[in-house]
Amino acid sequence: MPQLIVRGIAAEQMCKISESLVKELAEICECGTDNFVIDCLHVTSVFDGSVVETFPFIEIAWFERGLQTRDRFAKAVADHVKALGIPEVEMAFTTYREDSYYLNGERRFDSAE
Repeated sequence: MPQLIVRGIAAEQMCKISESLVKELAEICECGTDNFVIDCLHVTSVFDGSVVETFPFIEIAWFERGLQTRDRFAKAVADHVKALGIPEVEMAFTTYREDSYYLNGERRFDSAE
């Protein structure tokens, strides 16, 4: 269920890499490609009284899969974004707790209570 929330990179650019990126990420996470969501947000950034270009930033929201998987995931995302000619991208991971994840108002995962 990894969700990539993208700022500062146009949706048209992300479309160019989305298929190969998701395929690689699915291999890294050992899951199907249908588990991934890429949301491209339109953001207006302001600095010092002016509208400025938004710095490329990707937030990855997911269930933790370990440091090695996280490192491989981040590198794959960075490599695909750099292939678009974007020289630098920052990312941060937001980790969901399984006992706090609900589907249609019901806990999705059993928790040890």
